[in-house]
Amino acid sequence: MFQNFIFDWSGTLVDDLGPVIEATNVVLGRYGLAPLDREAFRRRFRLPYREFYAEVLPAVALEELEGHFRRAFAAALTPVTVLPHAREKLEWCRALGMRAFVLTSMDAAAFEQQLEAFGWRHHFEATYSGVLDKREVIHQILATHQLDPHQTAFVGDMTHDVETARHGGIFSIAVLTGYNHAEVLAAVRPDLTVPDLRALRELLDERRGIPRPHPPTPR
Repeated sequence: MFQNFIFDWSGTLVDDLGPVIEATNVVLGRYGLAPLDREAFRRRFRLPYREFYAEVLPAVALEELEGHFRRAFAAALTPVTVLPHAREKLEWCRALGMRAFVLTSMDAAAFEQQLEAFGWRHHFEATYSGVLDKREVIHQILATHQLDPHQTAFVGDMTHDVETARHGGIFSIAVLTGYNHAEVLAAVRPDLTVPDLRALRELLDERRGIPRPHPPTPR
């Protein structure tokens, strides 16, 4: 049974796909490229995002692109919202004494604003944001916090999250609430795939022997 959960942020705990697509299209438009609709974005975008931009805008420095993106993200019209069942999942971890962490590629300043706005700081023992390639820090997180790999899972919505978990020798849990389509995630073979965090919580409760509550019988 897991005792430690490392969570991705975007697409796993919060829904920021709308403003990210808005900001990405602003960046593409500055260099004369056509915008991506939601479906095209979910199939083409990938992490580390420097690889995505190296493919679509190879002649532009990443630092320049990041500056445009951050300004556009801050000005986006679509709000960032909490994903359904995310708050309940974090409260579940806290109630059971499970250790929770965040590992995200999101810009550190934007992440801190959201963490504070949602009032979630107390749920996490530590957070790691602004990480371009999560594989480069996963071993550091495990070592720093003395996490047993056999009791640790990484929960994320993208192929990079699955690859990071595999690189760290920990269990990979893919959720279908974010950036990558189900078939894209399936191609990297996560250890477990769930539709959302509620399904994950219920599955883990079942494994712990806690029965799922049944709705009352109508009279």
